[in-house]
Amino acid sequence: MKVIKNAVLIALTSFNFLAADPVLADEAAKQQEAHNLWLKKQFSQQHQQLIPVVTVADMFYGCNKERKIDPINYHISELVLKMDRDQLADKLTTCLADDSLKSDVALNFGLIGCFNEQFSEMSQLEKQQKMKLVRQAIASLSREERQKSLTKCVTEQAIRYLK
Repeated sequence: MKVIKNAVLIALTSFNFLAADPVLADEAAKQQEAHNLWLKKQFSQQHQQLIPVVTVADMFYGCNKERKIDPINYHISELVLKMDRDQLADKLTTCLADDSLKSDVALNFGLIGCFNEQFSEMSQLEKQQKMKLVRQAIASLSREERQKSLTKCVTEQAIRYLK
């Protein structure tokens, strides 16, 4: 019942029906603020949980493209949304072999995977051209700059998966 009351108060506030009653308007504003805080908290928690999964998926995708450990050409969305997380982690570990999860190799694979997904809507030719630029950037950027790029790219990816 309280949820319905809150929804009605929020709806009424948005239509300015409560302007004549400051007590109701204040209550509705408080309810809206509480609801907004809850949404931010909920979104933040889901986003923070999704970031490591997306990162591992990107790294595995890039690694598998390069090393062809798994014969299946996965889409990153399949890895993120459908594959069991333990299975995904095992696949990445197998693909990386002697390279650690924190290695430059893994970081570079993550960048390749992330940007590959960002360019997925482009034509094949345009995607190839962009990926060539990504590979050149990877070769020229410092580890810190590549890490920042991966963090930003994965954060944007995770937001898209939450929508």
